[in-house]
Amino acid sequence: MLLWGRWLRLPLSPLQRQLAARLAARRPATVNPAEAWWAGVAIVLAPCPDAVLLIRRAERDGDPWSGHIGLPGGRLDPRDPDLFATAVRETREEVGIDLGTARHLGTLDDVTPRMPLPRIVVVRPFVFALEERPPLDLGPEVAAAHWVELAALSRRGVYQGAEIEVRGERRVFPAYRVGSHLVWGLTERILTPLLELAGTPDR
Repeated sequence: MLLWGRWLRLPLSPLQRQLAARLAARRPATVNPAEAWWAGVAIVLAPCPDAVLLIRRAERDGDPWSGHIGLPGGRLDPRDPDLFATAVRETREEVGIDLGTARHLGTLDDVTPRMPLPRIVVVRPFVFALEERPPLDLGPEVAAAHWVELAALSRRGVYQGAEIEVRGERRVFPAYRVGSHLVWGLTERILTPLLELAGTPDR
């Protein structure tokens, strides 16, 4: 009960309040393939100004998302009671943030990769709000982490098509250009509906 009480008392920014209301008014779409790898990710928001925490994954052989820009999270562990617990645990392990002090605003639609993989991967995004930006303590799976303002992602020209090589083939994907990095794939497909719920993107 104490945990829920702390969530309810956490003050929200106007944008966070809007997101919470719009997420509460919709039912997230879920998928349930016969055989899949399941993963939970955390969309961690903090104000002044409102921003989302993005990470750059460490380079690892055999990891299809090696070096990509993404969200804290990872695969469901057999010891996790559900995907919500997965997102909370992975966020603590990857960036040192305890989401027990955060407020869960809601859940976005399940997403699956468009690129072929040995098994279907289903990613469930959970949206959290923090009162302030805490210090980060990066784990070995994360090379870097940055707070990126939502307004910056919504500026005209930031969202664009980008030619990216995937398994030896160059294809054009929708992407956000953040500094010298591209945010594409699953992360783009999670952030885009989030920004639409937060307001009308200027692009």
